[in-house]
Amino acid sequence: MSQVPSDLKYAKSHEWVRVSGDGATVGITDHAQHELTDVVFVELPDVGRKVKAGEACAVVESVKTASDIYSPVGGEIIEINKGVANDPALVNREPFAAGWFFKIKLANVAEVSAMLSPEQYKKQING
Repeated sequence: MSQVPSDLKYAKSHEWVRVSGDGATVGITDHAQHELTDVVFVELPDVGRKVKAGEACAVVESVKTASDIYSPVGGEIIEINKGVANDPALVNREPFAAGWFFKIKLANVAEVSAMLSPEQYKKQING
């Protein structure tokens, strides 16, 4: 069974958010990286880009497919993880740690409360 850390909020599209103050770190879930299989390329958004919740803003390519990554919350991209651009396999090895994608300054912190809890996300992925 996939890991679902309890300190995160989840999007139905399999991204996670870890909030800290008025900012948040975004990545993809363990379930998502398992579905993708071996990640070979990550395209990250530009720092300074403003995104809306649900907007495609990054791309992950694996040996079997390419997938859009959606920002689960709206705001401004304030940092990207160059580590995953240089070593895309980090997404597979450490999806909830070193494999994060970007940090965002939240436009509306309340958007986070509308996301799935760990329990709700577990129900989604386990059917």
